[in-house]
Amino acid sequence: MNEHASHDIHAHGDAGAHGSLKSYLIGFALSVVLTAIPFWLVMTGAIDNKQATAIVVMAFAAVQIVVHMVFFLHMNTTSEGGWSILALIFTVVLVVIVLTGSLWVMYHLNVNMMPGLHDMRQMP
Repeated sequence: MNEHASHDIHAHGDAGAHGSLKSYLIGFALSVVLTAIPFWLVMTGAIDNKQATAIVVMAFAAVQIVVHMVFFLHMNTTSEGGWSILALIFTVVLVVIVLTGSLWVMYHLNVNMMPGLHDMRQMP
């Protein structure tokens, strides 16, 4: 294989911008902060309400997902003609449908299949 053919294989017309060291360091720093804060919240019990703590941790997780997609996966509306964002939206919709449907089915199975305590007392 000659030198030009080898170069053409690696060029493959990729016009997507790859991150600089600065952007990777910013992404890494944000990831560390977005991991450390929820860890601190859970370990110290800074928020007394467990549900509120769970909501805050999930919010930090959602922000961290966006940080990873922007700084490490280089996803934006212009990369690959917008197809990567469209694929992401499709994936999110499918995940929401599957999770919501699964939780709905499990809840209704539990309600309809498991007898309550008052029903157990009436059994022979």
